[in-house]
Amino acid sequence: MNSRTIDSLLDSQRNFFRQGATLPISFRLDMLKKLYAAIKKHEHEISDALKSDLGKSDFEGFMCEIGLVLSEISYMIRHTRRFARKKTVYTPLAQFSSRSYQKPSPYGNVLIMSPWNYPFLLTIDPLADAIAAGNTVILKPSAYSPATGAVIEKIIAECFPPEYVAVVTGGREENAALLEKKFDFVFFTGSQSVGKEVLRHTAETLTPAVLELGGKSPCIVDSSAKIKLAAKRIVFGKFVNCGQTCVAPDYILCQRSVKDSLIKELCCQIKKQYGEHPLTNPDYGKIINEKHFDRISGLIDPAKTIIGGETDRSSLQIAPTVMSNVTHEDAIMQEEIFGPVLPILTFNDFDEIYPALSKQPKPLALYLFSEDRDRIREVTSRCSYGGGCINDTIIHLATSEMGFGGVGESGMGSYHGKAGFDAFSHTKSIVNKHTWIDLPMRYQPYHRRFYGKLLRLFLR
Repeated sequence: MNSRTIDSLLDSQRNFFRQGATLPISFRLDMLKKLYAAIKKHEHEISDALKSDLGKSDFEGFMCEIGLVLSEISYMIRHTRRFARKKTVYTPLAQFSSRSYQKPSPYGNVLIMSPWNYPFLLTIDPLADAIAAGNTVILKPSAYSPATGAVIEKIIAECFPPEYVAVVTGGREENAALLEKKFDFVFFTGSQSVGKEVLRHTAETLTPAVLELGGKSPCIVDSSAKIKLAAKRIVFGKFVNCGQTCVAPDYILCQRSVKDSLIKELCCQIKKQYGEHPLTNPDYGKIINEKHFDRISGLIDPAKTIIGGETDRSSLQIAPTVMSNVTHEDAIMQEEIFGPVLPILTFNDFDEIYPALSKQPKPLALYLFSEDRDRIREVTSRCSYGGGCINDTIIHLATSEMGFGGVGESGMGSYHGKAGFDAFSHTKSIVNKHTWIDLPMRYQPYHRRFYGKLLRLFLR
C-alpha cells in the first residue's frame, strides 16, 4: 500500500470518527461481539497460520494467543459500559456551586503496530481495547509473520468497514509511510531500536504513544526457593514459543549454594517437557527466520553449554539450551536473547544484585523464586521493572485485571482491561458550574477586604 492510498484510508477514518459513529457504547459492544464471533469462526485458520509462521502447536496457539484474545474481548464486553461512564469527583468549596467530573473520550484515529512473535495476540488484544474506547484503527501486522497477517486481514475485512478498522500489510516501506502520517495515538509493540524510531516520529507531531518493548528480564533464584518447582516453571516460561517472548526469563541469577541442584532440575525438566530429542518434538516450535536463527545460534558457547545446543537450520530450530558459568562479559549477556538459550549467572549475597541491576537498562519483567517474605518485599521494592511474578514466570500478562507494560528502556504505558481502555482514551476533566448563584469574590476590584478574607478561608 503506497503513501497516497494510506492518506485516503486515513481521511476516510477521520471522517467516520468525526461523524460520531464510534461514540455510542452500544456500537462499541456490537463491534466487540462481532470480532469475538469472527475469531471463533476462524479459530482453525488462525491456529494453522501460527503453526506456519512459528511452528506453534494447536494447544500452544490457543493457550498463548487465541484464548487470551477471546478472554480480553469478553472482559471488555462485560466492562466497557462501566469504564466509559463519567466519574464525579470532589469539588472544592471555592468552586461552589459546581459539579466536577471526569469523562473518558476516544483519541480518534489510532495506529497499532504489532510484532511477529505473538502476531495474533499482540495485534488483536490492543485492537479490542481501542474499539472499547471508541477509536478508529489502522492495524499494521509484522511482515515476518505473513500467514497470521493474512488471517487477521481476512477477519478484519469480514467484521468492519475500512473507514472504521483496516489492515495495512507490507514491510519497512509501509511502516515508514505510516509513521510519516499524523495519527491521534500510536500503539507499538516491538524492539527497542524500532521503538526509538516510532517515538522520534510521534514527537514530531506531538502524538501520544504507548511503547511495549523488551529487555533482559532477570530470573532470581535464592537459597530458600523450592528448586524443583522453580525449574519446572522457569523451563515453561523460557522455552514456550522457543524463547521468543518479550517477558521470557532472559537469564538466571542463582544463589551459588543452590546452583548445582537448580541445573540438575532444569535439565530434568527440559527432558520431561520437551523429550530427549526436542527437535523431533512436533509440539516444539521454530525460530521466525534465518536472520534470527543465525543470531541466536551465534550466542551459544559450546564450552559453557550443559544441555541442548543442537540446531537445525533447515527447520529453523534450536533445542532448549542452558549455559553455565556465564559472566556479564559474555556475548549472550550483551543483548536480549529472544530465543531458547538460558544462561545462568551466580551470586553469593543479594547486596551484589541490587547495584548490578540498577546499572542495567530497566527490564520488562523480573522473576523471583523465594520462600523468604522479607526478601520478596525487598526485591519488589528496590528493583525497577515493568512487572513480574513471585515463584512463577510470564503469567502476569495473562490477566485483564492488571495493566501490562514496561518502564524506562522496556517501554512506556500499559494496557489490558481497564488499563487498556484508559491507554486509548483521553480523560477530560470538566467543571459544570451552576448559574443560580455567582460568588463575587474572584472578580475585580480586589481591594474589598471582606472578600479577600473569605477567599483565604475557602482556599486553605
